[in-house]
Amino acid sequence: MRGPGTWWRGKSTPEKVETYTRWSFHFFAVIEIMAVGLPVTGELGLALGAWLMLLVCAHAAVCALTVSRALDWVRGRREQPVRLLWALGAVTLAVAVTALVVAEHGPDGDGVDSAAGGVFGVVLIFGAGIIALGVRNRRRVYAVVAGFAAGAGVVAFPLGQPAPAALVSALAVLLGGGFLAFSAIFSVWLLNAVYELDEARETRARLAVAEERLRFGRDLHDVMGRNLAVIALKSELAVQLARRERPEAVEQMIEVQRIAQESQREVRDVVRGYREADLGVELAGAQGVLTAAGIECEVTGEAAGLPAEVQSALAWVVREATTNVLRHGDAGRCVVGVRVTEGRVVLTVENDGAAAETVENDGAAGACDGGGGSGLAGLRERLAAVDGTLEAGRIGERMFRLVAEVPLAGAGVREAAV
Repeated sequence: MRGPGTWWRGKSTPEKVETYTRWSFHFFAVIEIMAVGLPVTGELGLALGAWLMLLVCAHAAVCALTVSRALDWVRGRREQPVRLLWALGAVTLAVAVTALVVAEHGPDGDGVDSAAGGVFGVVLIFGAGIIALGVRNRRRVYAVVAGFAAGAGVVAFPLGQPAPAALVSALAVLLGGGFLAFSAIFSVWLLNAVYELDEARETRARLAVAEERLRFGRDLHDVMGRNLAVIALKSELAVQLARRERPEAVEQMIEVQRIAQESQREVRDVVRGYREADLGVELAGAQGVLTAAGIECEVTGEAAGLPAEVQSALAWVVREATTNVLRHGDAGRCVVGVRVTEGRVVLTVENDGAAAETVENDGAAGACDGGGGSGLAGLRERLAAVDGTLEAGRIGERMFRLVAEVPLAGAGVREAAV
């Protein structure tokens, strides 16, 4: 069974921020009921107090619903809840007017006036702040807050409150509603910024892959473009000579064959250079990229002196792991270590961002899913070419460890054979 902790750990950083923001505003409904709903019941008694308490609960429920719809609209998941915003405004007005009528014409007592007046001010403040979540234009937000504050004064004065008290009520709604509206605007801005940063991180990883593909495409074009042009030209010349029964046609076709074989060799060189990677460069690049992404990265060990095949295979492991620490999980720290022990080179990559749902899929966990067909299987194939092995799995609740081992003896024998 998946507990609450697993559910929370399974979320990405933007999803965690969204959940925190959503439930923070939902908690305002609880605050509203606890702050003004319960005191009203105690001061007015079960009869009148229960009705006013019911109105406060209804207002809190509409506020919570508006928060959910407004945040979904902010994230582009639904249309702007215009009707719900108007409904919240209407419910806020009804509860505020009812509370003011109870305060002015209900049972006598300072406690009654204080409790009903608290309902009047709080529902207006919360109504203005929650409506600000569903409004994009800042001028409209200012208009909403100013309108609620002006409405508090305009409604309070005709219903019996003296002018100073009405002015104080309007000022309290203006300050409280303005603060809550500012909190709403800042929360929405922060939520959007977190999602944009996460998308930028994924875009950076995709751009790195695209740039490498373009580089490979340019190299391949430089090699093949010239040779294919020569082959086409000499083939056309050979055809013309053959039609004239000239013996030089054979020489031209021999030259075409030579150029084709040379092109094959050059293409193999390009592909070999693309597949080979430098372990030292990849370790330095991994530390730089992870640090720039806000992930503390520690690199231990050196790659100097290792055979080229060993460096190439382990460099691909570092490259794949680094990319997926950025794309998967929620790592705050990553440790990459290289050591030579008992004739084997051991590369260890550990991070504390193993997401629960990706670990369960065996291949997308924390640092190892390439997403495009590489992942654990692709890394194992590369390591198998140098008699290496790969192990990956979760360590504890949040840690994910990848261990790649390559024997030095096997690499040396291969190099000697070549």
